[in-house]
Amino acid sequence: MLRQAETSTAKERLQVLYWLKQENAPTISAIAKALAKHRNTVQTWLLKYRNGGVDEMLELKRSPGGVRVIPQWAEAALAKRLEEPYQGFESYGAVQQWLAQTLGVEAEYHTVYQMTHNRLKAKLKIPRPQHKKQKPQQRESFKKNLQTTWSC
Repeated sequence: MLRQAETSTAKERLQVLYWLKQENAPTISAIAKALAKHRNTVQTWLLKYRNGGVDEMLELKRSPGGVRVIPQWAEAALAKRLEEPYQGFESYGAVQQWLAQTLGVEAEYHTVYQMTHNRLKAKLKIPRPQHKKQKPQQRESFKKNLQTTWSC
């Protein structure tokens, strides 16, 4: 098993068992010193071995991580809102306010920025300002004429 171990932590733990099975077994303190570990760490490994065998001793437990402030459903709703072409946000503060008012999710500015910028890979987009005297029909006719002019 020692030769087939893939990780260094598994090798260290199996090495402890190998040394203890020898005829002149070293002390726990000597084993800990040889592995550059604290003796309590080695004793914890051996306690796991006594309680559950080799599998229990080699099992590495990972922490689940911190609980997210912004839940998954709120993140999905924000992603959908960011994909809408004419519904943009001016700032990350506006995103923070939208989350609080619309979804009832309170989050700090930095948290909102990290989620929007890093996880969602979204950029804040707002429509360009239009002059108040501009007429919508004239704008549409310009767009149509522009397309026909360039397609020739």
